[in-house]
Amino acid sequence: MNNEKTFSIAVMPGDGIGTEIMTPCLEVMAAAIECIGGVQMDFKTIEAGAKCYTKNGDAFPQESKDVALTADAILLGAMGLPTVRYPNGTEIAPQLDLRFDLGLYAGVRPFRAVPGIPSPLSDPRAKDIDFVLIRESTEGLFASHGKGTVENDEVATETLVITRDVSERLFDFSFDLARQRKSKGSMGKVSCIDKANVFMAFAFFRKIFDERATLNTDIDTERAYIDATALNMVRNPLDFDVMVTENMFGDILSDLGAALVGGMGMAPSADIGDKHAVFQPCHGSAPDIMGTGQANPTAMFMSGAMMLDWLGTKHNVSECNRAAELLNAAIDYAYEGGELMPHELGGQSGTTPIAERVLAAFDKIEAA
Repeated sequence: MNNEKTFSIAVMPGDGIGTEIMTPCLEVMAAAIECIGGVQMDFKTIEAGAKCYTKNGDAFPQESKDVALTADAILLGAMGLPTVRYPNGTEIAPQLDLRFDLGLYAGVRPFRAVPGIPSPLSDPRAKDIDFVLIRESTEGLFASHGKGTVENDEVATETLVITRDVSERLFDFSFDLARQRKSKGSMGKVSCIDKANVFMAFAFFRKIFDERATLNTDIDTERAYIDATALNMVRNPLDFDVMVTENMFGDILSDLGAALVGGMGMAPSADIGDKHAVFQPCHGSAPDIMGTGQANPTAMFMSGAMMLDWLGTKHNVSECNRAAELLNAAIDYAYEGGELMPHELGGQSGTTPIAERVLAAFDKIEAA
């Protein structure tokens, strides 16, 4: 009798290099799962994105939506091409539609220094960078996505929205994550990032944070303004553990965080709701390097590890959590010797050699 747990995963390679990094990601995930045992993944590839739009006039066909909505998790490569736009001039972005359709309010952006990858910070402590930015994904300024107005070619308006319901769930998610990280040795702190000294909406955001903080007294808290935070992320990123903020602020800070650990090719992400979750690298489709073999698949691999860890925690399947730990360990092992260096960091390591080195690392880790 087969007692393995099987998860259904909707795979959306998307556009540009998304299709190139997805295949090796599935390979390294399968290798990690095989090493651990006890769980299986049923990967179902579906169409969505700019290329899909140019082919049939629909960026996210209903049959693809049906698979995504019923999957245990969604794994996404990259979507959108600068040359493909909707009639209103906006970029094709089904990944944004998923956030709203599935209520994925918590945008999780972890930043962890990988051995062998240089940081732009000269301080030797940069090798210890390890913090998570939680970016609200459905409200804030992004609540106006597709709803902005332009009046008489003179005035353009977008509206920022903060609600109690989403903010409470966002903060509770952040405290829970800080608690999980604290159990593994992190400081156990949540930093609320806002502009409460200027905008009423952010004062409301901070008020709700303060309320939820009183229910999570085992976790330290701090409040900081967005501008000061941008400075301090560079000056002393080790001060941060879990950061939580509004969507647009989080969009900007997540790129800054990625720069601290080697760039977008080293930055995974997830958009998580109460029932569903999407996992994808922070970078875009990079059509300028498509087909050259230069794409760095590391952020995609890390996003796959995030997916495994989320599935394990949500469904109480420890094999998934262990497979996630193993995959991250294999990534570190592959890089720590300094022989791998992605193209965007001045090296010559492209998609295939990075994937091959990570796959080879599994055997070496097991033998150690």
